Amino acid sequence: MYAIIKTGGKQYRAEAGSRLRVEKLEANPGETVEFEALMLGGEKTVIGTPTVPGAKVVAEVVGHGKGKKVVVAKFKAKVQYRRKRGHRQPYTEIVVKEIRA
Repeated sequence: MYAIIKTGGKQYRAEAGSRLRVEKLEANPGETVEFEALMLGGEKTVIGTPTVPGAKVVAEVVGHGKGKKVVVAKFKAKVQYRRKRGHRQPYTEIVVKEIRA
């Protein structure tokens, strides 16, 4: 059985035991977080409007981190304009414990 969850403006496919890197959550490592399921899949598929009533995904926060560096470079020809800037997106790594349907 799997579930589709939404967090941080993105949707993720979650199965029991899977590790996900989601947008940064305000939760400490070791805490449990719950997400509402947008869809449940498996032998029988249930699509929510917008969520499936009574369905939750329980996950445990493993830790926080930063993603790979993305370099943003700006350049304009003939005017000596050059800018270079880096960005690392913060994330939270979670492990899905169970899907309550």
